[in-house]
Amino acid sequence: MIPSLRGSSVATLPWWAPSCELAVLLSVTSHPISRSCSRMDLQVQAWFFSMLISVSSQSSCRVNRHTLSGYFLAGRSMAWWPVGASLFASSEGSGLFIGLAGTGAAGGIAVAGFEWNVSHFAGIVTVPEYLQRRFGGERIRMYLSVLSLLLSVFTKISTDLYSGALFVQVCLGWNLYLSTVLMLVVTALYTVAGGLAAVIYTDTLQTFIMVIGAVILAVKAFSEIGGYQNLADAYLKAVPAKIIPNTTCHLPRADAMHIFRDPVSGDLPWTGMTFGLSVLAAWYWCTDQVIVQRSLSAKNLSHAKAGSILASYLKMLPLGVIIMPGMISRVLYADAVSCVDPDECLRVCGSEVGCSNIAYPKLVVELMPSGLRGLMIAVMMAALMSSLTSVFNSSSTLFTMDIWRKIRRDATERELLLVGRIVTVVLVVISVLWIPILQSSSSGQLYIYIQSVTSCLAPPITAVFALAVFWRRTNEQGAFCGLMLGLAIGLARLGLEFAYPSPRCGVPDERPFLVRNVHYLHFAIVLCALTAVAVVGISLLGSPPAESQVSKDARVGSGRRALMRILGMVATQSVSPHLLSPSVTDSQEGVPAACPCTDFFCGPQEVKAEGPPGKALLDTTEAPFWARVCCLNAVILMCVNIFCYGYFA
Repeated sequence: MIPSLRGSSVATLPWWAPSCELAVLLSVTSHPISRSCSRMDLQVQAWFFSMLISVSSQSSCRVNRHTLSGYFLAGRSMAWWPVGASLFASSEGSGLFIGLAGTGAAGGIAVAGFEWNVSHFAGIVTVPEYLQRRFGGERIRMYLSVLSLLLSVFTKISTDLYSGALFVQVCLGWNLYLSTVLMLVVTALYTVAGGLAAVIYTDTLQTFIMVIGAVILAVKAFSEIGGYQNLADAYLKAVPAKIIPNTTCHLPRADAMHIFRDPVSGDLPWTGMTFGLSVLAAWYWCTDQVIVQRSLSAKNLSHAKAGSILASYLKMLPLGVIIMPGMISRVLYADAVSCVDPDECLRVCGSEVGCSNIAYPKLVVELMPSGLRGLMIAVMMAALMSSLTSVFNSSSTLFTMDIWRKIRRDATERELLLVGRIVTVVLVVISVLWIPILQSSSSGQLYIYIQSVTSCLAPPITAVFALAVFWRRTNEQGAFCGLMLGLAIGLARLGLEFAYPSPRCGVPDERPFLVRNVHYLHFAIVLCALTAVAVVGISLLGSPPAESQVSKDARVGSGRRALMRILGMVATQSVSPHLLSPSVTDSQEGVPAACPCTDFFCGPQEVKAEGPPGKALLDTTEAPFWARVCCLNAVILMCVNIFCYGYFA
């Protein structure tokens, strides 16, 4: 019986409103934890998506999309608050909502250190192209493009698809792969061809509602177990009814309420959280194009700095509104969230290694009242679709401009657009095929999987970047050989992790020593150090770099003005002017912006350059008052961060 079908018609619902009745009718696998939506949930989802489309359309037309800075850098006109909100939304999508809550349910609050570490790098802004300008040549930039594609498949597209499909599966009862197809189809329909401005403003709206919804859910979750004081005791007693005899894997960790854990036996050792995590954070917040592009869209340096600081403040929230609610979900629904028996886990969530990833969607379904539940579902789906659209675009651009143009230097613009779309399809297919491997990795904890893959691939870039900034003698040969050595070692470790996944409860751990006894955060430290040693040794054996590559204006470490000059030159490159015909040079700043709908299939038809290629795209000036405000807030942020580390250590 489906009571909600009486007196209603599925056909009358808007195409973009997820239909709970349709979900039940199309369900391939009915889940015991799913729950149908109410009519109010559907109305709220319809309202939210209407508002999202309206905001996206309005912001698309505010900025001239037929200029490079309008399409790629939002006209360099973004204020600090949308920049900060977009930075937060880009790094805190639906995948991390599910991943953070799941890891919190499985192991406690230590995972919050991954979020707080951002404040250490809030004032650093750069892009991968800096390495090309620092060393010259093309092969380092080519390597970074290939690595970005690998990371997009392993840690972005596949995890976003999986987390979104899992959320829909838990909330609506759909089969996991049917939900994945839904995510892809709706993303294609939802695609906004409005450039960066549309993405940033929709991210801002989603951040606002996500924070409100997450706070409401956290308050309800804490009230359900009697407040924060009862969380630690209740968590330690959260044991599933069905356990595996003669094992302890069903027991919660005794150090669940501590950030710093034993360096040998801890699941997140304090040595790795202090040093290894810093290596990963430096890579992500200093070189990831999605993050950097938002900072480059700020109207001036003060707004870029303030946006980073705002994002850092927001990153302090996940402990209280995501991770601890995940722990509460284990307390309230221990049989489902903390299951250890493979057959039981397979029945609950479709994965034999554990079901901690359902912790947050389970809370949304069970605790949120009618209406707010629909809003949270809509926000999670919208956040997923926005992140997928951004990753699809950036990945296809990387392959088309940095790889395909090297293979076919005379490729036409139409060919490049076609190749970009084909690459997107290929990446999606690979990502979908990767989902079963993702499900069984890292004991089923999505967030730990992301970090473990990153630990194998990102540290060499951090090492090379740091040496490029602080050691003038680093040359191109040393940097490239160091990157290749680091890649080989990282891929070897990654291959072992996938070949020997974490054993299920009750199964002896027969993994190789490198995987069983060397934590992935410790491995990140070792890999970074080995890469640095290789870079230094080979650089000393070779000739020193040209003076033009290590002059004050070419090195980030020489001060703010040099940094902003580099960013200005890099921003000019980042917008890919070689997408254009050689004859297209005139500016169109005065031309009214066109509606983005006509560019849905073919992309922007006449994107025009804005002045000479060497023109800096960033305002390096700062009003003294706002510079002091930014510095004061950075100090306050660091103090809050240190206090939180000390309190929960």
